[in-house]
Amino acid sequence: MSLKSLTVEKIAEVVGGRYIGPRSLRNDRISSVSIDSREVEPNGLFVCIKGQRFDGHSFALQAVEERGAKLCLAEEELTTVPYIRVANTRKALQDLAAYYRRLFKIPVVGIVGSVGKTTAKELTARVLSRHFLTLKTPENYNNELGVPLTILKLREGHEAAVVEMGISDFGEMRRLAAIVRPDICVVTSIGYCHLEKLGDLQGVLKAKSEVFEFMESNAVAVLNGDDEMLRELDTGTRKLLYGAGPWNDVRAENVENLGLEGVSCDICFADDRIFTMIPAFGSHIVYGALAAAAVGYILGDTGEEILRGIADYRPVGGRASVTDTGFITLIDDCYNANPNSMAAAIRSLSSIRALSGDHGKRVAILGDMKELGADSAHLHYLMGKLAAECGIDSLVCCGEDAKNIYDAYLAAGGKKARYYLRREDFTPDIAETVGRGDVVLVKASHSMEFYEIVKLLKTLK
Repeated sequence: MSLKSLTVEKIAEVVGGRYIGPRSLRNDRISSVSIDSREVEPNGLFVCIKGQRFDGHSFALQAVEERGAKLCLAEEELTTVPYIRVANTRKALQDLAAYYRRLFKIPVVGIVGSVGKTTAKELTARVLSRHFLTLKTPENYNNELGVPLTILKLREGHEAAVVEMGISDFGEMRRLAAIVRPDICVVTSIGYCHLEKLGDLQGVLKAKSEVFEFMESNAVAVLNGDDEMLRELDTGTRKLLYGAGPWNDVRAENVENLGLEGVSCDICFADDRIFTMIPAFGSHIVYGALAAAAVGYILGDTGEEILRGIADYRPVGGRASVTDTGFITLIDDCYNANPNSMAAAIRSLSSIRALSGDHGKRVAILGDMKELGADSAHLHYLMGKLAAECGIDSLVCCGEDAKNIYDAYLAAGGKKARYYLRREDFTPDIAETVGRGDVVLVKASHSMEFYEIVKLLKTLK
């Protein structure tokens, strides 16, 4: 299926480029847009992006002749394939997506925040999919390349879209929001992330709030009302609050953590109450379910549709995914980490004491949390102190900053701990650190590559 109204000529006009190629292609429509030559579809547009490791211009011929692309978008001269020449292909991709977004009169939901964006995105998409044909952000597509590519996946039949937007600096949210222009925007939290660039929590709030500059006054900001900074925020739009506090418009009551089985609660609206079982690890999952329920409520989903959508949820890609390996229970939460998400994971691990058995122990394998700026040492120290206070039975820390987690855990009376400067140094000791029946949490910033630890843990017998 071709993209709506995007002919070769229109694309050149929208991105301010010059088409170079056969005149016969000018009125042809393209089928899709890709920045990876391996994923190009027949009659698609291949955007040549210059990256740190690869230059897309080197794959232009392959994209056209082997994969069947109709043409390319390029910053350099291409002598053998049709293309549109622009000054900056990244900017052109964003301009194209911004134009394309305006062609659709469907509800578009933006998901932003410091913690829990992907979980909220997945739950919201599950809920809306019970009622609407819904597009959602593919995994890892929440940045300045992924967001425009997500928008360009919209097709005529879509009835709603859920788009995750991730940032690390001022101005990035403004560029993303100019593309997405959400009708509803969920803000999950304001937490300790990207402080090297954003400075402090006020800086985080300011950067996230750039999204509201691109929302109409009748749009809806769906905010975590248990976060005081968000509760008091003037968004310039309608506001709907969610959380556990009684002041929230959509709130959770009777929350029960069932350990590895999930979390149950009542989700309460102004005129309705639904008992919900969320099949995921950790009490913090309730906030993602509340955000999804709030969006569904705004868009007219029934209680039954909301209930079934939440029940359909499954964790994705290193985000609190629970696996019984036959030897241990593995909680893979290694996709990323900041103090808010790590604290929630530690508390959740501590809550499953009764399920670990007499012979099993709760083991936390924790690594560096990146981009925390001047407060990094203190914030890591607080994680170790919390692990001890929560009664975590065994702690493994890997990384330069994680030494602070290790020191604090022992200082606060932690039972058993190991420290390694490098993740690779821990590898030979995995078998003697983790035993049969243990419940093992793995969490660190993505650049620590703790997914390698997860792979090894799955091989233990």
